Amino acid sequence: MNRLIFGLILSLLTSTLNAQTWYGLGGVIPDDGTPALFEINVTGLNPATIDTLHGIAGTGINLTHPYDADLLIALVAPDGTSLILSSGNGGDGDNYLNTHFTDTAALAVAQGSPPFSGYYRPQEMLGNFNNGREGNGSWYLYILDTYPYADQGLLLNWSITFGDDPTGPFFFDASNLPIVLIDTYGQEILDDPKILAGMKIIDNAPGQRNHITDPPAYDGYAGIEIRGSSSQMFPKKSYGFETWNALGEEFETSLLGMPEETDWILNANYTDKTLVRNTLAYQTFRNMGHYSTRYEHVEVVINGVYKGVYIFSEKIKRDGDRVDIAKLKPDDNSGDPLTGGYIFKIDKPTGSGGGEGWASNFPPPGNPNATILFQYEYPKADEITDAQKEYIAEYVNTFESTLNGPNFDDPENGFRKYADEGTFLDFFIVNEISKNVDGYRLSTFVHKERDSLGGKLRMGPVWDYDIAWRNANYYGGEDYTGWMYQFSNPDDTWQIPFWWGRLLQDTLYADNLKCRWTFLRNDLLSDNAFDHYIDSLALVLDESKERNFTVWPILGVYVWPNPWPYPQTYAEEIETLKGWIHNRLAWLDENIPGTCYSVGTEHPEVRPAQLSVFPNPAKDNLWVNINTGSESRLSLTVTDPFGRIALQETVATGSDGSAVWHPDISGLKPGVWFLRAGEGSTPKTIKFVKL
Repeated sequence: MNRLIFGLILSLLTSTLNAQTWYGLGGVIPDDGTPALFEINVTGLNPATIDTLHGIAGTGINLTHPYDADLLIALVAPDGTSLILSSGNGGDGDNYLNTHFTDTAALAVAQGSPPFSGYYRPQEMLGNFNNGREGNGSWYLYILDTYPYADQGLLLNWSITFGDDPTGPFFFDASNLPIVLIDTYGQEILDDPKILAGMKIIDNAPGQRNHITDPPAYDGYAGIEIRGSSSQMFPKKSYGFETWNALGEEFETSLLGMPEETDWILNANYTDKTLVRNTLAYQTFRNMGHYSTRYEHVEVVINGVYKGVYIFSEKIKRDGDRVDIAKLKPDDNSGDPLTGGYIFKIDKPTGSGGGEGWASNFPPPGNPNATILFQYEYPKADEITDAQKEYIAEYVNTFESTLNGPNFDDPENGFRKYADEGTFLDFFIVNEISKNVDGYRLSTFVHKERDSLGGKLRMGPVWDYDIAWRNANYYGGEDYTGWMYQFSNPDDTWQIPFWWGRLLQDTLYADNLKCRWTFLRNDLLSDNAFDHYIDSLALVLDESKERNFTVWPILGVYVWPNPWPYPQTYAEEIETLKGWIHNRLAWLDENIPGTCYSVGTEHPEVRPAQLSVFPNPAKDNLWVNINTGSESRLSLTVTDPFGRIALQETVATGSDGSAVWHPDISGLKPGVWFLRAGEGSTPKTIKFVKL
């Protein structure tokens, strides 16, 4: 059998001109969560330096495994550089037989099916190896079973072929987005611990392009690791990192204009082909008036290999510019200091909490035999004292006991005594608009301030929405109807606390939810507001998304857990998202519970300001024509798609209500901007394009 397989591989490889092929033996693919490395020692390669004249042209594998999607298969060069051949592909199908990876194949491996016999493009270009590095030495086939203790596999054999005129590295030299360059000094980035890496961030002035050769805004070091839980099975990895000095010590600094800190995230968003779902949730929560992680889309290069578009964002942590709660010191074990601040979360134990925390005394309604685990986020599990553990667990238990009790809806002594109602309302709205299948039960953060500073439990910040907004093919995530808080799958380990259904049994809470919804739908949650935000980001990403989906050719291809049908282009992805949101909002308009009696009196209708801009698109100057219908003063702001104010002016209109504003926009970055008129009239927003 092995002789036949070697013969078939040889027939595939000899089609490469002036080919030199080396063969390697196989072995067991363990199922205990540890990777297997299979060596080929390349010697006598001529020429020894691999580039686009003569370099690596392909690699062949033969292996058996009963669940291909569990496998991450990569090729590692002698200098430690690794490129992913296939990861998470093939579903529950079996084996890779006579599989040959080459950059010139017509079909990407993500588009194939087991046993993947024939030619396939790998998930990262082999041509990235052909950059002048040494070709002789130990090459390794790296195979990891990402779902341990289930299925063992066997590598039968494998091979590497070098030949003339191979593909070269993916060309990338400039972007309209900031660029993050990472050098791991030949080390592999691990899930844990962090490794020391060099990092440069290219972020020029507004309106200027960023080139990889430009002087960096940040030029230093980082401690970097792979992050995420289920997302680690994807070939495009997400990373967490800290800014370090050369000694590996943390230090705070400002990156991409964000407040100084040391902890940051690079989110890959591999399964979200719009690249905007996470930021859509962050921005929605921020627009409601809450802290939400700041973010910027960037393009990432690691060890000279282009990795695509990422979301660079703040990590959720206690800080005056992030979750702004009191600092809790190890000796704060009594009195008012003991009461805060705290951050805890409901999540899988594989994240930052590490599974350390305490269990709720109240079972989830979806499965009375299950348990809700609250995990320590701040202070960290290895830093929180016993007194602090006891305090926060007892406070949450008192809240839950009150909410579960007969007088839970008492305005003074009910649940509102322990919880900030407004944050619960807005957190509910974000999770229900997005139909987040992980909502309330995973990546769910809660924080508590010190009693003297307000106390009470507050929901948020929101986090991890890449499989929300119609991007999950299970638990009704693709359907624009229905409620996510009514989660009813008893077989799932991760359940939703009883809080959300119980809160809606309070008539006042339901009425407040209705009023909040009605008010937000008039502006911040309008169909137009969502369209403007999504369209503006799609325009910002118009150039970079082409590169992203060239190196990750997954448009129109199933990636867990995309629902059917799969949009074939990026434009279709964007239109599908917007259309689903319109339908979801309309369903919520009809089904949000409660009755609102006060919105009409608290927010009386007045004539909105009439606005027009000229020219549109505009390059350096803009003329804004205003008419309020009567003499008044009007506040005007120009904001970017992330809500950051770039220009602001108060304009006085004449007796006829008219005025003209002539702002200088030469300093704004090219892209979509928003002009908002407020104060003295119903807020109105229009968009314009800066050339």
